[in-house]
Amino acid sequence: MSRIVYVNGDYLPEEEAKVSIFDRGFLMADGVYEVTSVLDGKLVDFDGHAKRLERSLKELDLVAPVTMDELLTIHRELVARNDLEEGGVYLQITRGAPADRDFVFPDPAETKATIVLFTQAKNLANSPAVQKGISVISIEDQRWARRDIKTVQLLYPSMGKMMAKAAGADDAWMVEDGQVTEGTSNNAYIVKGGKIITRQLSNDILHGITRAAVLRLAKEAQMEVEERGFTIEEAQQADEAFITSATTFVQPVVSIDGATIGKGEAGPVALRLREIYIDESRKKAI
Repeated sequence: MSRIVYVNGDYLPEEEAKVSIFDRGFLMADGVYEVTSVLDGKLVDFDGHAKRLERSLKELDLVAPVTMDELLTIHRELVARNDLEEGGVYLQITRGAPADRDFVFPDPAETKATIVLFTQAKNLANSPAVQKGISVISIEDQRWARRDIKTVQLLYPSMGKMMAKAAGADDAWMVEDGQVTEGTSNNAYIVKGGKIITRQLSNDILHGITRAAVLRLAKEAQMEVEERGFTIEEAQQADEAFITSATTFVQPVVSIDGATIGKGEAGPVALRLREIYIDESRKKAI
């Protein structure tokens, strides 16, 4: 049985899913997206993703085609129809498909936004990469200035992933004005003397939903958190490093530009944060 997806109000087999060639998401990358993790068949931090989605839509003056309550229903229906126990639900909303290509935004009263959702099965809680840790390289951050909006403009992050692959690494951390902004699809952290350090929120980075939860849990666990920029050189001298995202949760980093971080293995702070994050996510998933 093929995967069931959602396109503009319809649930249908993925082979039958179609979007117009004039859709602005295809032609202009004019759209936003979210990925909500699924554990035990339930959605993790859906409210956080919904609020960030509303913010992204507002920043782009894009009208949502459904309410957030309706969106929750769609998510749950897709999880049920695809018997998804663990993985994620991908959501994308674009400005829709006007009659022809034009740089000017179409009138939302005449051109309704396009909405697409699909599920992806993935091992999240027991990923084999956790204990091993990942390696990253540093690259120049060449993205546009509004990284706080979760748009579908992902070409440069994709290029960054390929740069890392070509270098024999797992991912890349992007650097601007000498300091790390974030990973290609995640937020970046280092640990020094027990203190967790990560870049402060601004238009320069995505306001990660997992980031917010992990920092809150860290503070509740009496861990010290400092939100500021850091350099690659500082990261290489750290005791630990890790990333967070909706689908990796908390992932240890053991090498940066070939330099071993700490003991070259998953560190205790990252592993503890991962443990308490997964535990809370299972309890509060809906």
